[in-house]
Amino acid sequence: METTCVNKGHPLFPAGLTECLGGGTPKQMTALGNLEILKNRKIALFCSVKCPGNLILKTYDLAGELRDKGVTVIGGFHSPMEKECQALLLRGSQPVIVCPARSIVSMRVPGEWKKPLADGRLLVLSPFEKRFRRPTAALAATRNDFVAALAEEIFIAHAAPGSKTEAFCRRILSWSKPVLTFDSPENASLLTLGAKALESQEFSRSD
Repeated sequence: METTCVNKGHPLFPAGLTECLGGGTPKQMTALGNLEILKNRKIALFCSVKCPGNLILKTYDLAGELRDKGVTVIGGFHSPMEKECQALLLRGSQPVIVCPARSIVSMRVPGEWKKPLADGRLLVLSPFEKRFRRPTAALAATRNDFVAALAEEIFIAHAAPGSKTEAFCRRILSWSKPVLTFDSPENASLLTLGAKALESQEFSRSD
């Protein structure tokens, strides 16, 4: 399957990127898979590398609920918890958008992506040029902003106080987008920043 270049000005180039990223908006995206998924309402999923045990279970349950309700989920799926959620979501039938922290031009497609791509329910997106072939911390930070800008809602399972994930949450809250998290003592700092407690009944099909 060949990648597609989506330039700024293309009908499917999301307006939300420019609204949130301003001068940092990529001039183009590279896509692999079903671009029509971009039209869906999307929830972004993030979690710190370290996550308390009780929140791991809740996040896994939430991913299953999003899958069963047909909600389109977008993410980088890089941290251990995010990877677990990706594996669960790809076993469902709902749309998923994966955004690696590198270029996807000539990238080897993982085996677990092949059937969802063939079924038209997976979209792989990257804002990075071909020369960025390896993920870095800086690319991951840019990718996270890209993912959040594409989503209508952002869910953060956990962010340790003073962490990069907490700083990221503070930044995206300034975009006036809904940021959700678990109502848990471990997430007190996120709730204080302005994240809202998750109510799962608000999720519905997003296509």
